[in-house]
Amino acid sequence: MTARSSLGPPKRQPADPWVVHGSLLGRSLLGRPVANFERGDPNAPHRILVVGCVHGSESAGIAVANRLQSIPIPPNLDLWVIPSANPDGVARGTRTNGRGVDLNRNFGRHWHRIGRRGDLQYSGTGPLSEPETRLLVQTINRVRPDVTIWFHQPIGVVDESGGDPAIERSFANMAGMPLMRLSRYPGGVTNWQNANFPGTTAFVVELPPGPLTALRAGELAQAVIAQ
Repeated sequence: MTARSSLGPPKRQPADPWVVHGSLLGRSLLGRPVANFERGDPNAPHRILVVGCVHGSESAGIAVANRLQSIPIPPNLDLWVIPSANPDGVARGTRTNGRGVDLNRNFGRHWHRIGRRGDLQYSGTGPLSEPETRLLVQTINRVRPDVTIWFHQPIGVVDESGGDPAIERSFANMAGMPLMRLSRYPGGVTNWQNANFPGTTAFVVELPPGPLTALRAGELAQAVIAQ
C-alpha cells in the first residue's frame, strides 16, 4: 500500500462509508455523461480509482464498478469509480469512441500516430485529442489515486503494467488470475500514469471474454478494495 500524495483534493469532512456520492465528470464526444462516484472517507490515507470500461466492446468491468457501490469498504479507504469512460463505445458496441479513436492509444506518454480512422487502434490526431481522455487526465490529476485499476477484456490476466509489482501480484492472487507482462503501446494510460505519478501504481486487469456472473463481479470488487 502506497502513501497518498499530499497534492490530492482538499480535505473534507469524513463521510459515511455507505453513502455513494455521484458526480458528472463531463460528457463524451457524442454528449453522453461520463460519471463517477466516490465512497469512503475523503481524508483517508489511501485512495483507489477504478475505471470499469475504456474500450466500449470490453464492458464486463462495468459490473465490477457497479458492485463497488454497495459492498462494505474499510475505514481507511477513499474509493473513486468511473463505471465507463467510453459511453459512446459501449452504446455502439465498438472498441473506439464516437470518433473512432482508441482512447488507450490517445494519452500523452510516447504518443504517435497509429492507423487511421476506422482502424481498431487508431490513436487520433494528437495526444489527448478526445474529450474522454482529457476528462480522465483532469480527474487523475485532481484525485491523485495511489492505485488505479483499469478493466479490459478478453485475455484473462492481470498485467504487470509498470507500477508496484507487489500490488499487481496481490490483486492477481486475490482475483485468482495469472500475472504476466503484456505488450506496451504508445499513448497508453497506464504508461502515462506510472511515469507521471511516481510512487503510485496503475495497472490493467484483462477480464476473460463475455459478461461476468454476479458472484464473479463481487469477488473482483473485493479484490479491488483489498489493494
